[in-house]
Amino acid sequence: MDAETGFSTRKFHGALLIAAICVLIIAPTFIYPVFLMKVLCFALFACAFNLLLGYGGMLSFGHAAYFGSASYVTGYAAKAMALPPELAIVTGTSAAALLGLIFGLISISRRGIYFSMITLALAQMIFFFCLQAEFTGGEDGLQNIPRGYLFGFIDLGSDTAMYATVSTAFIVALVLIYRIIHSPFGQTLKAIRDNEARAISLGYQTNKYKLLVFVLSASLAGLAGSMKAIVFQLASLTDVHWSMSGEVILMSLIGGMGTIFGPFLGAIAIVSMQNYLASLGAWVTIVQGAVFIICVMLFREGIVGLISRKIRKPL
Repeated sequence: MDAETGFSTRKFHGALLIAAICVLIIAPTFIYPVFLMKVLCFALFACAFNLLLGYGGMLSFGHAAYFGSASYVTGYAAKAMALPPELAIVTGTSAAALLGLIFGLISISRRGIYFSMITLALAQMIFFFCLQAEFTGGEDGLQNIPRGYLFGFIDLGSDTAMYATVSTAFIVALVLIYRIIHSPFGQTLKAIRDNEARAISLGYQTNKYKLLVFVLSASLAGLAGSMKAIVFQLASLTDVHWSMSGEVILMSLIGGMGTIFGPFLGAIAIVSMQNYLASLGAWVTIVQGAVFIICVMLFREGIVGLISRKIRKPL
């Protein structure tokens, strides 16, 4: 990519970001804010997973561990320890980062399906811990988590204030992911993803790069889980269940793996199906499966990949 093309692409991405911010500002006028917050939380979760899979080339089957553990820790910090929401979210995100570091040290030395199955096994350990631990509330989960006052004066009991907080956090995280991807670190990640043996031959310590992106992905997933706990005032076993890991994989693949905005669109698609097709009961999962099959067969690069191909611009 020459300098002129790169500058044009950055301008294009900047324009898309501004458009996204404008949409987020006016969206509550037409759509229920709580639904929008759910979409944003899961969109951030999908973006975090996509950072690991789309750019790091590592397929984790256990990302629900970081999302759910952060949700529980944030809920406990806000309810039992009476921490303000900003400190509760930082505590939950930090817990997810620490868990990501431990799990990353255990799993990144493995490749392919072995890596995936190790992450799944580790995530199942977290699920059973949350099921048995007293502070999690077991099958009932942590309920009535207080939203509190952000920085001591912003009442998050208002859906408008809560939505503004979640939207701001999402935009900041999206910009951070963009910077990571387009930094020298991000370019090295892509090289490792495409040909790890060649990267090693060039002198890169690939495991260090993989561990770092693993922890970054876990941290962002934890941030998403922390915000979700505050928004819905609930942390439950659903957050750490293996099916949650499956959903985030689905979001990333349907939206467009290895793209900036793909996971966002994928999250919108999946969450919308769950919300508006809820009356179908268990049939919702069948509809999701059908959509996934259609996407894989008709446009394997996902929704954003298809759009990018049409307009000749990377998204």
